[in-house]
Amino acid sequence: MTEYGRGRGPEPWHPEDPLYGDQGWTGHQTQQGQVPYAGAPQQEYQQEPQYQQHPQQPQYQEYQQYPEYQQQYAQQQPQQQGYAQQQQPQPQQAQQQYAQPQQGYAQQYPAQPQQPAYDDQGWDTGQGQYTAAVQTDPYAGANYAQQPSAGYPGETPDLYSTDEAYPPPQPPGRRHLEAEPVELEEEPESILPVAGDGGRDGEDDGDGDEPSGRRGGRSKGGKPKQRSGMACLIAAVVILGVVGGGGYYGYTYIKARFAPAEDFAGEGAGEVVDVEIPKGAGLGQMGRILKEAGVVASAQAFVDAANANPKGKSIQPGVYPMNKKMSAAAAVALMIDPTKLNVITVTEGMRNSKVYEAIDKKLGKPEGTTKEIAQREAKNLGLPAWAGNNPKLIDPLEGFLFPTRYDLSKDSTPESLLRLMVKNASDKYSELGIEAKAKELGLENPLQVVTVASLVNAEGKNHDDFRKMSEVVYNRMKKTNDVTNQKIEFDSTYNYVKNQSEINFNLKEAQAFNNPYNTHFIKGLPVGPIGNPGMDALTATLNPDHGGWMFFVSVDGNTTTFTKTYDEHLKLVAEFQERQKQKNGG
Repeated sequence: MTEYGRGRGPEPWHPEDPLYGDQGWTGHQTQQGQVPYAGAPQQEYQQEPQYQQHPQQPQYQEYQQYPEYQQQYAQQQPQQQGYAQQQQPQPQQAQQQYAQPQQGYAQQYPAQPQQPAYDDQGWDTGQGQYTAAVQTDPYAGANYAQQPSAGYPGETPDLYSTDEAYPPPQPPGRRHLEAEPVELEEEPESILPVAGDGGRDGEDDGDGDEPSGRRGGRSKGGKPKQRSGMACLIAAVVILGVVGGGGYYGYTYIKARFAPAEDFAGEGAGEVVDVEIPKGAGLGQMGRILKEAGVVASAQAFVDAANANPKGKSIQPGVYPMNKKMSAAAAVALMIDPTKLNVITVTEGMRNSKVYEAIDKKLGKPEGTTKEIAQREAKNLGLPAWAGNNPKLIDPLEGFLFPTRYDLSKDSTPESLLRLMVKNASDKYSELGIEAKAKELGLENPLQVVTVASLVNAEGKNHDDFRKMSEVVYNRMKKTNDVTNQKIEFDSTYNYVKNQSEINFNLKEAQAFNNPYNTHFIKGLPVGPIGNPGMDALTATLNPDHGGWMFFVSVDGNTTTFTKTYDEHLKLVAEFQERQKQKNGG
């Protein structure tokens, strides 16, 4: 927007005015004579025809009709003053903007010839291009901002020197948009005194002109601003933390990678803990369980010790009572010993009396505790309906404590263990279908099946022996047996009544001992099982050999020899007695 039409009174030109840009440049502000014509009233020209009716316009239009001579004419012809600092406008713009001023100035200042003016950088200021220009001071280097031209009535002060004025124009090569000033964030004031600040926060080191509490990026003396002491302290702490953490991580990694695994020494501190190793656990998992229980110092030490032991990979699952702070080697040595397991193992053919003793020992109970509970709670421990009904039974639970391993825990009690053993036996018997098999074998009830299996397990050595032994039992029970008169005559039944395991005993005393379990005295099967048969004995009982065997003798104590006739049996008995005499030195 130009100055024309703004209203009354002079105003400084705005830099965005299209006519403000490249107006004549001499390194100074615009001459005072070029500000809005303070002594002459301004007229508003809003339409182009008003400019064309000006009496001075034909002379200017005549000049504009020959654009090819404009540049040459500007360089060779004298130039009138008045527009020395304005850029050459386009013909149409010049016609519209300078039609009226030309008349007013032409009347006050006669045209004087003047050479083209240049600034100190050799830039053509544009003077000498308009013949109808206002006459100005021929000395272009003078500061016209402070020297008003004479002859202007009501001249105004220099508007470029006031506080409200816009800054003076710049040469085209130096013009650029000024970046907005960036406000620097004020650093937090240090709680520690910084050297040179006199111990006062927010005060400058300089001459004191700068307000307190405000510090720029640099002081007046050009020195960089001192950093906050707290910021330096925090930075130092962070750096030390990073360096220390990295060093510790590196040390830990190298130690774990190359140093031997941490381990205790000795057999432990004496405090005993129960450690349960689950089924299918590997050495690594075992080591972690032991470490969590405080038994070993590290899982890796246990793995290394187990790999170094030839039996290290034969460790069985179960509960191990172990001392705390044991060496890994001592822990492995304990765990490869099956007797060290905190378990109760009911072996095949084991009598109930031995099972009760083992439970009392493992649970730390007084001797006889489990036996008393078994006799008192027998009917409440889950026996099947067909078992335990005969009042002549020595122990109703005999034959129903199934042979297997039972892991103990802190919650284990004699009653809970007995209940679990009875349940396992009942489940196996039901799985084998002994109720149906009893009739097929000519037995009176399922309990007799278990009884036969207990006899087979007590007399036999292996599965082959079990099948032949069951055949012997069935053949001797037959009514047609006139050799033993339907007596089974097993020494194991006499030993059961006597709660012993003797081979050499007085046969006549056994034959005279009246007891429902003593097969040397009664005919047929004992009143109940004499032990807890295992799966081999049970399957052999259900599937006998059918070889017609009636007698057997173990001559060397390891191998059992079976015969069909009594004469063969007598020869084997004589051979056995001879071995016994030699063995005893007689």
